[in-house]
Amino acid sequence: MTRKPQPAKPKALKPKPRPRAFEEICERIRRQLASGKLKPGDKLPAERELALQLQVSRAALREALRSLEIAGVITLRKGVKGGAFVQAGDPANVTRVLQDLVHLGALSLSDLTEARLLIQSGVVRLACERATDADIEAIGRNIEHTAEMSRLGRGEERREAIAEFYRLLALATHNEILKILVDSITDILVRYLQGVSEDVELPGLIAHRRRFYRHLEARDAASASREMEQHLNKLHRLLARNRQRMV
Repeated sequence: MTRKPQPAKPKALKPKPRPRAFEEICERIRRQLASGKLKPGDKLPAERELALQLQVSRAALREALRSLEIAGVITLRKGVKGGAFVQAGDPANVTRVLQDLVHLGALSLSDLTEARLLIQSGVVRLACERATDADIEAIGRNIEHTAEMSRLGRGEERREAIAEFYRLLALATHNEILKILVDSITDILVRYLQGVSEDVELPGLIAHRRRFYRHLEARDAASASREMEQHLNKLHRLLARNRQRMV
């Protein structure tokens, strides 16, 4: 007599771990920010009152406030007029988070450069569409300043001018989120550039910049994007080779 195959036993589902008390408090405060009940500059209620409102222990509340301070959401001030105050948004926090993720290995250089190519393509197209004459003139001055720093062999000032070029280009989009993203990614990649020897750093940079500028002046988004993409691909290959030597 043939035995019927027994149905496989369903796998036991592990219960989802409950968030810790201070994490729940952080989330509740963040929800108040998202809903507009709390705004930058607002002072949170005193510790005892806030603990009663949230129905949590004061120890858990203190841990939550410290966590929110580290995240840049609030600032804790001491003294008679002290307390917990909601911070204005600081774009530098985005840069710090991305830097930490790169250093901890959660984001690779490849991830970063791939994202940069996609973001810069959109930045260039918007800049060609929205840049004012003043925006374009500022970019032109930056290119000539970069050329002068290259001629004089001032490596640090040259790197600063290179980073400033991307900031000015992002400003020309008149989109704050793109500006924050470009600033964050550029800041991290400039750190890699500091390890590249001066004699091989960014070959053909000034010629590329001047070609790009002509396309930007002409509002030729397709040509400007193509020029930027070709340059960034060369730069990213250089960064990747340098990274391999460092590890």
